[in-house]
Amino acid sequence: MSENKTRREPEQYQSRISQKLLKRFGLILMAYIIIVFFILLFGKMILSRKIWYKTDSVYPLLHYIDENTITTVVIFWLMGGVILSCFCIFQVLGYLDKVLYASGKITREPERVILLPDVLKEVQDDMNAIREQNNRNIQLAKEAEQRKNDLIVYLAHDLKTPLTSVIGYLALLEEEEELSDKLRAKYTGIALSKAERLEELINEFFDITRFNLTTMTLDKETIHLSRMIEQIASEFIPIMDEKELTWDIHVEKNIFFLGDADKLERVADNLIRNAINYSYPKTAIYLSLIQKEKEISFIVSNKGKTIAKEKLDHIFEQFYRLDSSRATNTGGAGLGLAIAKEIVELHQGIITVESKNESITFQVTLPKD
Repeated sequence: MSENKTRREPEQYQSRISQKLLKRFGLILMAYIIIVFFILLFGKMILSRKIWYKTDSVYPLLHYIDENTITTVVIFWLMGGVILSCFCIFQVLGYLDKVLYASGKITREPERVILLPDVLKEVQDDMNAIREQNNRNIQLAKEAEQRKNDLIVYLAHDLKTPLTSVIGYLALLEEEEELSDKLRAKYTGIALSKAERLEELINEFFDITRFNLTTMTLDKETIHLSRMIEQIASEFIPIMDEKELTWDIHVEKNIFFLGDADKLERVADNLIRNAINYSYPKTAIYLSLIQKEKEISFIVSNKGKTIAKEKLDHIFEQFYRLDSSRATNTGGAGLGLAIAKEIVELHQGIITVESKNESITFQVTLPKD
């Protein structure tokens, strides 16, 4: 079933199914009326060919029918109508039983396709769509739970690694009293670097908690978007210099937007940080901010290993990481892009990603007021 299929409203169900049932009942009733009429007509013609006497056993009945033809026809029609109405009521109740049984199969036997009578085809199609969506949701929940469990294991390991290094180098500084100033400074610098990494990982734990337990809201104000993007880009220059990366910036001047400044800063920060982490050394990161007639477009593109399509399909999911090796230099909690997507969508925008020919491009499109 197509995921984009429009879900029918209850009134549509009632209208279509009722029309089908009434049409079927009407056709059956009309056929019965015609059949009874012709049976009586031909019966009268056949019976009239014989002379009936009062001594015949069926004479009183035939005489009554002959004298009260219209009344007899009406009686037959009414009796048939009652019988057919009861039949249709029981048939509708049978359909209801089938629907109730099928609804239970959605959870009881989710892998089996639901089959209903033709008159309930719309119900059958929508129930199968619900069943398929339910199966997808169950699978996604299992995958998310597995990623979350993996994340906890990985983060526990990543927390232990820098913590062990910090303790080790601090122990050396305490035990080795005759260390040279140069070596002492080196050990202190390493311990500080590992402690900072430890802080980043702890912050990721807080991100996970906030992302799962709170509903994100916006605190909107008019933002000088051009200035904000340029400022964020400049803050990454020291990190880019370390990795021998350069900027290729194209930001239109005086672009303003009504939104949440802190959250949009986080979107830009996440996309730029992601580009830096997965860029080839000695390459340029392309950044642009363009204002069109009805939208504002923010693009971050870098040269790096082409991302497979199956990974691109999951890149905005919680706890998903491109780097399965969990390298501590690039490893995050797998929340950055998921949070960025939620922020963009709260601003009624869209975020997309494309990767081909060793290039990775993220585009954020925000609607102009």
